[in-house]
Amino acid sequence: MTELTLKQADCIIDGALAKARELNTAPMAAIVLDKGGNIVAFKQEDGASILRFKIAQAKAWGSIGMLMSSRKMAEMAEVRPVFVSALGEMSGGKIAPSPGGLLIKNANGELIGAIGVSGDLPEIDEQCSFAGIESSDCKLSS
Repeated sequence: MTELTLKQADCIIDGALAKARELNTAPMAAIVLDKGGNIVAFKQEDGASILRFKIAQAKAWGSIGMLMSSRKMAEMAEVRPVFVSALGEMSGGKIAPSPGGLLIKNANGELIGAIGVSGDLPEIDEQCSFAGIESSDCKLSS
């Protein structure tokens, strides 16, 4: 399998939001993009702020665009701020170098998409993203 299905995307988001409820986070938003950066699925919890969609999308989109987690992009921003600033300009502001965006790969290690989560502290957002990807119900294997 080299394409991310809607069923898988929904499962990943549900896993991320379930982790958020387990951690009693602020209201969250989670998005899954395909490997081309197109939205496959998005959910936002009641009470999430209006910017959560765009932040979650920017975390996931930046991960796909740079083929790395948004955490690594945040680390890069510390040592190469001019480069990361230029990426923001080139992408029309579509990247958010802050933890919470992760690449999604199938069992063969092929890139099939990315998740972005926003709503709480970046480290918590990232935990929720990991939980969504690692959900055994999502069947990311080929």
